[in-house]
Amino acid sequence: MDDLRIIAGLGNPGKGYENTKHNVGFLAIDVLAERAGAKVRKLKFKALTGECRIGGRRVLLVKPQTFMNLSGESVAAVMAYYGAGPEALTVIYDDIDIALGRIRVRKRGSAGTHNGMRSVIGLLGYDGFTRVRIGIGKDEGADLRRHVISGFRKEDVPAMERAILRAADAVECILSEGADVAMGRFNPEVSD
Repeated sequence: MDDLRIIAGLGNPGKGYENTKHNVGFLAIDVLAERAGAKVRKLKFKALTGECRIGGRRVLLVKPQTFMNLSGESVAAVMAYYGAGPEALTVIYDDIDIALGRIRVRKRGSAGTHNGMRSVIGLLGYDGFTRVRIGIGKDEGADLRRHVISGFRKEDVPAMERAILRAADAVECILSEGADVAMGRFNPEVSD
């Protein structure tokens, strides 16, 4: 494998899910694609994909079309096809355990309560890849499934738009300067 980096944003396909909390990974991929002048519309690996250059690296942007809980099928197929190791992968996804509008960069970790990440880690067989988590918060007492597939309240939209842009900035930093620099630059100073 050459210098290829794989950036996968998790979400659910279809118009009905476009602007939901669970689709912030897709939205961050859209920002990265727009900035790089790329089109993410080639259907391959059970995903919409597009190649571009970011931070001096050749990048494959990936939006799995398997629905969230099966995201690993797509990500594992991409990784196998390119013979890519964990250092080549960054996954962007929503996180209910991070305050709405915040982001966090990590170089490894568990899936937590996220079924999409559970699928990715389970099918890859490792968790040592970079991830950019976008905080969507949680409504205490609300049904988790309903919460993640709902849209954002009007008052939350500006904070989420900023978080999605910051997540794209973090990915660009990971690609050009490394995950350690991105963690120092983008992670909140106080724990959530």
